[in-house]
Amino acid sequence: MAKLNLYLSNFVFCISLFNVQTKCFDERPWLYKNHTALFIFGDSSFDAGNNNYINTSFGKANFWPYGETFFDYPTGRFCDGRLVSDFIAEYAKLPFIPPYLQPGNKLFIYGVNFASAGAGALVETGKGSVIDLQTQLGYFKNVSRALREELGDAEAEALLSRAVYLFSVGSNDYSFPFETNSSVLYTYSVEQYVGQVIGNITQVIKEIYEVGGRKFGFPSLGSIECAPFARRMVPAGENKCFEPITPYVELHNIEISKLLQKLQSDFKGVKYSIPEFHALEEEFINYPSKYGFKEGKVACCGSGPYRGILSCGGRRGVAEFYLCDNLSDYVFFDSAHPTESANEMLAHLAWRGEPNVTGPYNLAALFEF
Repeated sequence: MAKLNLYLSNFVFCISLFNVQTKCFDERPWLYKNHTALFIFGDSSFDAGNNNYINTSFGKANFWPYGETFFDYPTGRFCDGRLVSDFIAEYAKLPFIPPYLQPGNKLFIYGVNFASAGAGALVETGKGSVIDLQTQLGYFKNVSRALREELGDAEAEALLSRAVYLFSVGSNDYSFPFETNSSVLYTYSVEQYVGQVIGNITQVIKEIYEVGGRKFGFPSLGSIECAPFARRMVPAGENKCFEPITPYVELHNIEISKLLQKLQSDFKGVKYSIPEFHALEEEFINYPSKYGFKEGKVACCGSGPYRGILSCGGRRGVAEFYLCDNLSDYVFFDSAHPTESANEMLAHLAWRGEPNVTGPYNLAALFEF
């Protein structure tokens, strides 16, 4: 009878978890000593629904047509389906990693998703409407304490050191000032501003290291200067990318590589991966047919030039919007975010790419260490 009750208890637990897009599994931690957990930080590229649970004026995607292709309902992901981070979890044979703020989410042995749409490395980015990177770090520390209480210090330390820490952060720090015409652009040089972003990221990595983290994944910033929202800021009639963002993106990608090289040199056990998303997204945009797309510059869903206004779903102050007929033809789902099809290709590069495009390790290697 005791075994039957345990079975029924687990069955009910699995049914409840099904609603958060994860797989059924036994909760007993001693069965999972060899798995590698995934902790996810950053912005809308990886937000699996945290912003559903905060008061934000612009950073939600919990309405149709978001989520229409894979989940069949909106989950809070800024995509028609799965994100890069979802594919990475699948490749690693993990369940979809749930949002930290999801009610009832107390099972952390597979990892947690802290990402928040609109967030940046700087506290000022989206202030008051996002979960900034420093707050995400605080949430992670809460989780690490909970793991120690549940598993004991030795098991928790083993889990945290085996885990992969995946980031998507920086894009909003560079795009928001241009979209809002912020005075910060005139206060600092490109080098100074990027230095602040990298400085904040450095501090977060070091604090994760102190808690036990050793393996870090940092995809390069994508081609945000050529995304539909950026093209919309180019003067009418000029079919080109929004070049003022380019120096920030280029310098950020150089500096994040230098940072991770230095951390690997200075801190015992650090390993990292930098999938080259910028170059691949440029390929998608400029040569869509090469990758099975028909449209690389105009979004599937939105309004305005290139459908670069984030009006998809009609919930952000612009009621009317266009939605394409065939999602698989498009690189971008909305004004800033790739379709599931594009995300899958990016994830595949990150997972199995050669050292020259993911160096020094791909994410598959990080999970195997």
